[in-house]
Amino acid sequence: MATVILNLDTVNLSDEQFYRLCQVNQDWQLERTARGELLVI
Repeated sequence: MATVILNLDTVNLSDEQFYRLCQVNQDWQLERTARGELLVI
């Protein structure tokens, strides 16, 4: 399975927005890194 890495450095995704993103995309494993990246697995 491939991992897609999105740079969200300038998007300013809040914790609440990330939570909602995860809720509406439960088929995907989403993770945020300390470097401001979103991993989609």
